[in-house]
Amino acid sequence: MAEKPNTEVPPTGEATLRTVAMPSDVNVNGDIFGGWVLAQMDIASGIIAAQRAQGRVTTVAVDAMKFIRPVAVGDILGVWAWVDRVGRSSMGIRIEAWAIRQQGRHKEKVTEAVFTYVAIDEDGKPRPVPAEA
Repeated sequence: MAEKPNTEVPPTGEATLRTVAMPSDVNVNGDIFGGWVLAQMDIASGIIAAQRAQGRVTTVAVDAMKFIRPVAVGDILGVWAWVDRVGRSSMGIRIEAWAIRQQGRHKEKVTEAVFTYVAIDEDGKPRPVPAEA
């Protein structure tokens, strides 16, 4: 049986990115576009990937993207991202996005994914990810 996602307890630590869902970001159903949420996740995971790679990175894949709950106008979207795996030139960044609803009184996971990044040089060619300091 598949493991049920934890939608009650956000990851520990500080959110990599926090932003407010605005009326201009809604779809025809009145929910925030999934693409807007995906873009916020790409920004947050890119920050973590660039820090770990100590330089330029590019997104090469979005794996296991799962939308769990909708995001509403006025929700604060908090995105937690962390390094899940490191290869020679690639990294898997695990991401959870949480909606902080009702002026911070309630949080719930709205989506999760793993983004794959490749460290690149000035010419856009793959380069090794440096060892951790």
